[in-house]
Amino acid sequence: MPEETPPPPTVAAQARALTPAPARTRTWAPPTPLDVRRTLMPLRRGGGDPTFRIAPDGTVWRASRTPAGPATLRLTGTPAAIEGTAWGPGAQWMLDGLPALLGADDDPSAFVPRHRIVHAAHRRHPGLRLTRTGLVLESLIPSVLEQKVTTIEAYRAWRLLLLQHGEAAPGPQGADVPRGLRVMPDPRGWTRVPSWDWRGAGVDNKRASAILRAVRLGARLDTLAGRPVEEASALLQTIPGIGPWTAAETLQRSHGAPDAVTVGDLHLPHHIGYALTGEPRSDDETMLRLLAPYEGQRHRATRLILAVAPGPPRHAPRMAPARHR
Repeated sequence: MPEETPPPPTVAAQARALTPAPARTRTWAPPTPLDVRRTLMPLRRGGGDPTFRIAPDGTVWRASRTPAGPATLRLTGTPAAIEGTAWGPGAQWMLDGLPALLGADDDPSAFVPRHRIVHAAHRRHPGLRLTRTGLVLESLIPSVLEQKVTTIEAYRAWRLLLLQHGEAAPGPQGADVPRGLRVMPDPRGWTRVPSWDWRGAGVDNKRASAILRAVRLGARLDTLAGRPVEEASALLQTIPGIGPWTAAETLQRSHGAPDAVTVGDLHLPHHIGYALTGEPRSDDETMLRLLAPYEGQRHRATRLILAVAPGPPRHAPRMAPARHR
């Protein structure tokens, strides 16, 4: 007997399907001064990042793929009372993690400035906190994209891959909602990105292969958010293509790791060295020696230095991004 064709959905059913799930809200009062924008800026991968937008009125929008599913978070309010509104299957997960996202788990009391410029930055930015997303894979993939290429190239790759293979962020539609908010693909979605789209985004086979190895671990990677930083770093580096640089960049965001200093960066040693000594050229060894007084808080010291100190003067033009057909 042939299968019976189901009747077309009613107008009411169609309307329900198009109606976004009701929003969930939470208000959180930070116990100390908080600079929301500066705290969350490490999560933005360039001005065109489809997962992160800051509206002209200061509203912050963030789209994530949480363990409970896609979610969109909107942050409004004042520094004394932050109001989070979230949509999607992962809305409650996002709101539960709102304090950690805004630095509630971060304890800056152990930090003691040792250099004049660090002291000035610490005084000028009392609301800077280290965000903790609890999402390892979300931080790992764009960090892999940033390996050995210019920032412009990495941000372009992230944007193109999400526009092509991500999904529209859940939530309301309207003039006050940023257009083009996207949630990154789930692990299976990443494995379905064809080779020509990796190449079209400027991602070489080495970086694409590292991402594919990582996503095959799926949800197991995000369980590293509950492990100590040192253990999580060691486990991340068992994945071929993931080294100390990528692990540090990931854990700075997923764990809010205050001592996860980035070693192996092309520009960071010069920036830190120039800020603290005036010397335009430095290496990792010099940077680590200069940051040694901040042992346990070296990432925080780096964030403060980058917030106020310009990098060394350039004596050559910027590296031009490679062309990809």
